[in-house]
Amino acid sequence: MFTGIVTDIGEIVSLTPTAQGQLHRLRIACNYDRSGIADGASIACNGVCLTVVASGINHGRSWFEVDAAAETLGMTTAKNWAVGTKLNLERALKIGDELGGHIVAGHADGVASIIKRDDLPDMARFELRTARELARFIAAKGSVTLDGVSLTVNAVDDLMFSVLIIPHTLKVTTLGGWRARDEVNLEVDLMARYAARLAEMK
Repeated sequence: MFTGIVTDIGEIVSLTPTAQGQLHRLRIACNYDRSGIADGASIACNGVCLTVVASGINHGRSWFEVDAAAETLGMTTAKNWAVGTKLNLERALKIGDELGGHIVAGHADGVASIIKRDDLPDMARFELRTARELARFIAAKGSVTLDGVSLTVNAVDDLMFSVLIIPHTLKVTTLGGWRARDEVNLEVDLMARYAARLAEMK
């Protein structure tokens, strides 16, 4: 489990397609302490929970390797990742850690497309569009996770929704580089998903 509070920005330094392109082995450079990266650990990469399969240090900087499988490549923006891509990183939540964002599974539900960016004094407002099957879980003042970042929804209009990004988030995540027509990973709020399922079963 995660909270949607980014703790580092990593960079893909190598990408090796395997299994006829159905699996990508990614090496991601980061600022985490190498001694704290264990094989089998979960790290959310742009909101996608991936399992560490190897780690090390190169030129004084830590790195870890993960495998992005066919379903991840098909459902998320991972299919577009390349060497040089910057990724929002978050280590898995530990018992006793502060829940600073909201409960995030790291299982991206799909993507949202950025329709418009408005730059405000020190902030940015984004309008996004997603598929109807995901839009029904998004509500004004509710939570969403976009590229691994816990955000509050400002407004909703059918398949469209908007978020306002504060200066700190623009500085410590990749969101400052978002532009219109970009696609981002979307995870809807777990509570909204369970509430909808309970309503369907009545």
